[in-house]
Amino acid sequence: MSEPVETTAADSVVEETADGRDVSLRLEHITKVFDDDGEDVVAVDDVNLEIYDGEFIVLVGPSGCGKTTTLRTIAGLESPTEGQIVINGEDVSGQDPRERDVAMVFQNYALYPHKTVRENISFPLEIRKYPSDVIEERVVDTARMLGIGELLDRRPSDLSGGQQQRVALGRAIVRDPELFLFDEPLSNLDAKLRIQMRTELNKLHDRVGKTSVYVTHDQAEAMTLSDRVVVMNDGEVQQVDSPEVVYERPANRFVAGFIGEPPMNFFDATVSLDDGVRVTADGFDLALPASVGETLRAHGADLDRLELGLRPEAFGDAALVDGQVPADRTFEARVMVVEPMGPHKDLAVRPLAQENDETAEFTARVANDTAVEAGETIRLVVETDQAHLFDTATGDNLLV
Repeated sequence: MSEPVETTAADSVVEETADGRDVSLRLEHITKVFDDDGEDVVAVDDVNLEIYDGEFIVLVGPSGCGKTTTLRTIAGLESPTEGQIVINGEDVSGQDPRERDVAMVFQNYALYPHKTVRENISFPLEIRKYPSDVIEERVVDTARMLGIGELLDRRPSDLSGGQQQRVALGRAIVRDPELFLFDEPLSNLDAKLRIQMRTELNKLHDRVGKTSVYVTHDQAEAMTLSDRVVVMNDGEVQQVDSPEVVYERPANRFVAGFIGEPPMNFFDATVSLDDGVRVTADGFDLALPASVGETLRAHGADLDRLELGLRPEAFGDAALVDGQVPADRTFEARVMVVEPMGPHKDLAVRPLAQENDETAEFTARVANDTAVEAGETIRLVVETDQAHLFDTATGDNLLV
């Protein structure tokens, strides 16, 4: 079992950005290279990041993308091969974990099984020789805040997964550190409890107000918990922005495909600017807003080598649209599968012109009152102002 990371406070100098925001944590050109039997493996590649005071930042990405290694370098559990880690104005890159004013909550909770809840929470204060009355007051206040006040005399083996997680949080909170680090802390909980604990973490952050860096592979956690999301892949930062911007204006094809459930649909496409702006993909042809043409011209885009991206919710049942539906925003498709999802239905469809081509299948999310069965045809209308166009060579989103 991993030992809890305990650290001591360091002198701090508040940094400010150009817009006057205090910077709590700054990563400067952080690179981490591991030696794998004589071969260099780059786990983190030139990561630069500023995190503001009191901000809740979530690092998200697939397994092996570098998010946990980045977190471990912040904690001091890994030393960066290159770059600097600055906490409240102080370069801590060469400091041991105990010298950094951070507290870390692990995926496996890392509780001491032989200690009671009270003893687990109080441990970081005891090793710092806090007076016993101060320790008791802080432990009781922290336990009350987390709703585990009645569990102080129990041991971890007597607790549920959610209660153990609260104890792990309590041990971090009781120290009142400058920075909280979370390493996939909810991944061992069942789905219902994860949702509950996400809500509790949001409330807790609002109350405590401390800078937090949270690592997860779960995009739902990333989108619901964060002030800003840091999307990573292959050791590199792909995009840093609010959850809304990352979802609605993904910087590149990777972010567009990773964020969103069901994921964005992608189509090989060409664009014509001869008579308005039209995008042609296998099975359909759509009119796009005039502004798209201006943007593509500014980029000098290769109009014959683009990829069209449309999220499932960009499609709708044309039969349910009030008024006349423009023909240049609609096409017919064969419904292959209908998945009722409560407030909506997810349809696996293929453009009618390619109904025998399995590779042409994509997902459309339509209203629940769409009356359609598998095997039938449906006329879909497309919200083309939600379209994304990606450069096939670079993956960049040309419309952001």
